[in-house]
Amino acid sequence: MSLAAEPISPLMRTASRSVQRAVSELRRGDLVMLQGGDGRALLVRAAEMTDAPALALVRQIAGAEPALVLTDKRAIAAGILDQAVDPALADPMGAGTVVVAPAQGLTPDLVRVLADPTRPGSAQAVQPAVRPFPSAEGEALLLVKLARLLPAVIVAEVAADRAGEVAERNDLLSVRGADVQAYQATGESTLRQVVEASVPLADAENTRLIAFRAPDGGVEHLAILIGTPDPAQPVLARLHSECFTGDLLGSLRCDCGAQLRGAIREIAAQGSGVVLYLAQEGRNIGLMNKLRAYRLQDAGVDTVDANLMVGFEADERTYLPAATMLKALGFNAVRLMTNNPDKLAQLARWGVQVVDRVPHIFPANGHNVAYLRTKAEKAGHLL
Repeated sequence: MSLAAEPISPLMRTASRSVQRAVSELRRGDLVMLQGGDGRALLVRAAEMTDAPALALVRQIAGAEPALVLTDKRAIAAGILDQAVDPALADPMGAGTVVVAPAQGLTPDLVRVLADPTRPGSAQAVQPAVRPFPSAEGEALLLVKLARLLPAVIVAEVAADRAGEVAERNDLLSVRGADVQAYQATGESTLRQVVEASVPLADAENTRLIAFRAPDGGVEHLAILIGTPDPAQPVLARLHSECFTGDLLGSLRCDCGAQLRGAIREIAAQGSGVVLYLAQEGRNIGLMNKLRAYRLQDAGVDTVDANLMVGFEADERTYLPAATMLKALGFNAVRLMTNNPDKLAQLARWGVQVVDRVPHIFPANGHNVAYLRTKAEKAGHLL
């Protein structure tokens, strides 16, 4: 059941390495130089780590006034945009790119208020501009999403013919926008088995954990293989996105822990199957951003609107990694334990046949009634 190794080109390795290094730089609060697919070059810094000295440094290096780039969802929530960007102009996940460049210049307070919905304050009147995707600004947003930071960046344009010189003089890492665009799908489609071990579980003693990782050393996902499923038959399967609060801490805000443990029990009772434990915390916005969304939910916002207010799509997940793992394990057809129609559609898109949908519903616990209602009414889950 090992994943056949496919050669990874030196060019792909270099591209992945540059994106990973750029992500690390942004998470440390440093600047990177983005060589946009539109031929423009931008200095990029994560908005959530921007203060007055940081803005001054961007101005000094670029010799130009910086701008703030937001997703259209965040711009709407901040009250500076009336409606979502035309889907034809949005990135593959549906986010539109909005640029804010006030005539009087950016201030740390304005950046904070516009970028972070959990920070108090009111936005001043600004006139945002919409950029079509792909643009250098849109690629900068993709990069900061990969960093699991708030989807908002400070940018300043640098003359393309000077970008290399500016980056070298200021010891800045450079990354190509085309590599940023390709990074996630490349990693998800090249996952390979790293290690397998027997891990008896309380509800399924005959269980093996199989760890998968992309050749670039990126995100790791797990297959929880219960029993000995026959690859010639549709396998009973569950795609489960990791949930630190629900799976590990037993949070009552969601039904994730119940779904995970329930799937393991049901598969064991049926004799065999697989749970794919996907590294997609908070519908793939990351734990810190999920906690920001929780803050908004505490104020009365539902789970879908909370993600939008933070600046993400309602669901940022892709199930290409699940399809890649299933095929690597020899499974091309599944009986899928899910209430989410998007999982059915995406697996089919990526070449895995779904022969049956097995409902996977658990009672509300008194704390997650609104959460489950929103899943059904807004996310289309079959509850």
